[in-house]
Amino acid sequence: MRLLLVEDDPELGRRLGERLRGADFAVEVARSRSEAEDWPDVDQMAAVILDLGLPDGDGIELLRHWRDLRIDTPVLILTARGSWQDKVEGLNAGADDFVVKPVRLEELLARLNALFRRQQGKRSTLIEIGDLALDPLTRLVEQAGKPLSLSKQEFKLLHLFMRRAGQVMSQSTILDDLYELGHEREPNTVEVLIGRLRRKIGRDRIVTLRGMGYRFEK
Repeated sequence: MRLLLVEDDPELGRRLGERLRGADFAVEVARSRSEAEDWPDVDQMAAVILDLGLPDGDGIELLRHWRDLRIDTPVLILTARGSWQDKVEGLNAGADDFVVKPVRLEELLARLNALFRRQQGKRSTLIEIGDLALDPLTRLVEQAGKPLSLSKQEFKLLHLFMRRAGQVMSQSTILDDLYELGHEREPNTVEVLIGRLRRKIGRDRIVTLRGMGYRFEK
């Protein structure tokens, strides 16, 4: 799952990005309001973690800008500002949660997962399609009621396919979800991963559309 971290402090952005990647997120970092405002696919992110004190503007105004454009990506404000006025202003501007720095990674992950559950419109995080069931929190996958053993990248790929079942996704879209920008990518990475996943869940579940990409069958 991809996150956009809007944080102007290079060291804090690096450390937080590394810890979130260690929790299996693909993390992109924007270090200013203008960079985040021009981000090409913020609407495709699983969530945005937004600092308020940016060098070229206020994070609240950036949030209002996104909401005015009807971008409904979940936004978690992570800031050193801790007054109740800041919290009220942030939530009224369209934030889904407000966390004051410093925060333990465990709490941040719990809050992110709560956002994902609310976005799905249900309390359970379980995704079920046909005989496959996947829980992104417990990282358990079952097929026909039996546990399925997947590598880290196979799990992330299956999670992406099940979230967007029935949609056609290009190789670049899949790579963007699996890896952060700037990560070295081999041209055949997607094909190799899909080949391995097909052998475990069945070849007919993932359809190749020549010149377009792949579609996961519902």
